[in-house]
Amino acid sequence: MRRRLIQGTAIAVLLCFVYILYAVWSIISFAKVNELIYTDAAIVLGAAVWDDKPSTVLKNRLNHAIWLYNNGYIKKIIVTGGTGKGDSLSEAEVSKRYVMQYKVPGEDIVLEEHSKITEQNLANAHAIAQQQQINTFTIVSDPLHMKRALLMTRHLGMDAYSSPTQTSAYKSLGTKLPFLLRETFFLTGYQLKILFLK
Repeated sequence: MRRRLIQGTAIAVLLCFVYILYAVWSIISFAKVNELIYTDAAIVLGAAVWDDKPSTVLKNRLNHAIWLYNNGYIKKIIVTGGTGKGDSLSEAEVSKRYVMQYKVPGEDIVLEEHSKITEQNLANAHAIAQQQQINTFTIVSDPLHMKRALLMTRHLGMDAYSSPTQTSAYKSLGTKLPFLLRETFFLTGYQLKILFLK
């Protein structure tokens, strides 16, 4: 009995290890996917702001969305993110002001100002978009964030495509590794959540 318990535990640990390796591989491989598809709007996933300025991470995401807009791949930019502790402006409002500096008209910028996490970014943006007859989406974030983000869009029933920023702030091993570990943890958690909610 004890031997079977040990064997069962060893098999479970091995399966967990294999699954984690697969999750890491899927995140890294999907990071390279850049689908330059013509869509109604880009959804820029939120990131930190510094006072009334976008952080480097957010700025790189916004710059990519501006590039998509200027090159005709999208018609609108949906900026996301609520107001963080100690901030006077939401991530979305800071993003809008930044994007408008690059001659993107205000009428082509849509704000989602109530989200705190990726799933809320996407769900809230999708709800706003449906009210404005925006039906197809390009998701913009950092490369290692894209696997989880696109998985979420599928479960939200969105017609969405991946286009990560090409100038991510996460360049060195020292910055990429913590991001990868965090994404592996959150991706695993999200997949378990979906499994148990079915």
